[in-house]
Amino acid sequence: MKLLLFDQNISPRLISRLADIYPGSAHVFMLGLGSAMDIEI
Repeated sequence: MKLLLFDQNISPRLISRLADIYPGSAHVFMLGLGSAMDIEI
């Protein structure tokens, strides 16, 4: 199973649109990482 982690520059709405193909994927904002630096993620 492949999971995707969407960057803050990508719309969080894509998660629901891709849920059937990539279940369990998340957006950095949903994980509380919206202001985190790339190196931290």
